[in-house]
Amino acid sequence: MARFQDKVVFVTGAGRGFGAVLAGAFAKEGAHIVVHYNSSAAGAEETAAGIRRLGRRTLLVKGNIASLADVRAMTEKAFAEFGHVDVLVNNVGDMAIDQRSWREMDEKVVTHTLEVDIKGTMFMIHEVGQKMMARPGGAIVNIGSQVIIAGSPRAPQYAAAKYGVIGLTKSYAQAFAPNVRVNTLGAAFMETEALKNRHDWKTGRREEVLRRTPLARIAQPEDMVGPTLFLAGDESGFVTGQFLLCNGGLAMVGA
Repeated sequence: MARFQDKVVFVTGAGRGFGAVLAGAFAKEGAHIVVHYNSSAAGAEETAAGIRRLGRRTLLVKGNIASLADVRAMTEKAFAEFGHVDVLVNNVGDMAIDQRSWREMDEKVVTHTLEVDIKGTMFMIHEVGQKMMARPGGAIVNIGSQVIIAGSPRAPQYAAAKYGVIGLTKSYAQAFAPNVRVNTLGAAFMETEALKNRHDWKTGRREEVLRRTPLARIAQPEDMVGPTLFLAGDESGFVTGQFLLCNGGLAMVGA
């Protein structure tokens, strides 16, 4: 039997990039998928079509995760359709992609990053997670970043926001125990279209990161699938409130 056979997995930002890859990976492991999107309607439809071809059920939900009303509406829709959610993957995040340097102080950009990455993640954990508590064995995986180890001279608010996710992870891991585990994946630079189009990535940052990575390659979205499924699955059943770093050795944290 597949690892997530007939479980319900809610993936935010599944209309493109890593979210779409994750949604497909969970479906291949037998899960039914709640596909969330905000602006990527066409991509979400494509993701859903791929899930259906695998013989899995899917539900599309649209909304801004930084809006509590939207999150509550999406949560109600998901639970009305499936009756429960077994896994929530908080994939949506804002890394201020157009910002080139810390010198660019734009209050709107800072506010948006913090609202999406902290407030939006908190709303999703809170609203979906509290309903997940009705059944044992639930798991929430927040897609974080190794930026909390390395910092971000490009966009400091992004590093601050991802640090905030660690606080949410530890807090809700205690609040939702023992029925729902909450963990964060410290993902490496993943060569999604968003990263490839970033100014610093096209002007030397990629080469710098590659030089400093012991495994000598830049991660593809597929490289982060295994660790995410691990944190969502039974193999990590005694792991909660933790940060799992997966970055090819770019940064190494001592015990």
